[in-house]
Amino acid sequence: MAGAGSGAPRRLLMVAYHFPPLAGSSGIQRTLRLVQQLPALGWQPLVLTTHPRAYERVAPDLLAEVPPGTEVRRAFALDTARHLSIGGRYVGALAVPDRWQTWRFDGVRQGMQLIRRFKPDAIWSTFPIATAHLIAMELQRRSGLPWVADFRDPMAQDGYPTDPRLWQAFDRIERAAVGQAARCVFTTPGAARIYAQRYPDVADRIRVIENGYDEDSFSRAERRLGPNESLVPGVITLLHSGIVYPEERDPAPLIAALGQLRAAGHFGPDGLRLRFRAAVHDDLIRNLSRQHGVGDMVETLPPVDYAEALQEMLRADGLLVMQSAGCNDQIPAKIYEYLRARRPILCLSDPAGDTADVMRRAGLSDIGRLDDAQDIARALGEFVDRLQRGAAQLPSLPFVASACRMARSRELADLLGELGPARSH
Repeated sequence: MAGAGSGAPRRLLMVAYHFPPLAGSSGIQRTLRLVQQLPALGWQPLVLTTHPRAYERVAPDLLAEVPPGTEVRRAFALDTARHLSIGGRYVGALAVPDRWQTWRFDGVRQGMQLIRRFKPDAIWSTFPIATAHLIAMELQRRSGLPWVADFRDPMAQDGYPTDPRLWQAFDRIERAAVGQAARCVFTTPGAARIYAQRYPDVADRIRVIENGYDEDSFSRAERRLGPNESLVPGVITLLHSGIVYPEERDPAPLIAALGQLRAAGHFGPDGLRLRFRAAVHDDLIRNLSRQHGVGDMVETLPPVDYAEALQEMLRADGLLVMQSAGCNDQIPAKIYEYLRARRPILCLSDPAGDTADVMRRAGLSDIGRLDDAQDIARALGEFVDRLQRGAAQLPSLPFVASACRMARSRELADLLGELGPARSH
């Protein structure tokens, strides 16, 4: 491994759409923490990202966490849906492989400037967004540098994307990336297994580096908490922090289960509340809650900055993670922050999937099927009963320690060390 004491740092060109000041995506954390932590492990990052105009929502809070002196290039990019539409409609080809495909042209231009000026030793890019891989692919072709393709989600899946043009584009990019990249990194064991089976000739180049949590951010959040703070005094409050997707994290069975439990006399608004923070699809949740007679037990709240979001997790009575069976080979990045918060976690997912497996590895067993209201009612009832009795399960401390972002950064530094000796600068 290239370490801090091994001489001059090697340089890594990092191509990432998700980077501050973008707001509203947990994907920012993977790149940002690598940028913070890799220098201590012998690698100096150079960041190639988009101009902030390309982001739908921005917030300044995480910009201050980009280390001073980090070279950050923001290439020209437009969001097709916002900048190239007329009357809310746009040419579909301008959103393939994603709405930010305009980033590719200036991204390659500025990426080659960075390569000529700073002479990096390797290139790293992260999906989604697919255009990041296209930029890195072209930079690798022109420079000959080893390239690490980071897949936070699988690309071309059975039935996804549903748009045939997008699926074909993803399939082309995926095949080219797997063939060209020196290493392909996945965030879950299931995704790595699928790609090793799909591309057996390059299985030895596939690695797993899971997501994680940032210990420094949590430590700061804990210091700001008062004693025995709770979200809603006297009312057990379960928090879901982050986007609720209508398909991949369908809330309908959960809301139906809550309605069943209320109708049976188990819970009321004075005893239990579900809080959805930054769910995006707030209207869906509110409509379902009214439909099932639990509108006064479910609340939807707007986004807050990252520090406030962590404090909210630390104060919740319980944390809620949702993942459909169709995403068994994906793990919501938020679950690692939930684990660090060391609050009880209720997981609504397929017991055979990777999300449920993370729960079990952490010593947790509160799992119900996301698509089964009856099973959710069982799991939710048991979970709340344990909370009321003070007998809820907490994540294993050794497992939590192993999931910190610094451990993940060290894994990437080790992987980069496999790619060969430093180039002559």
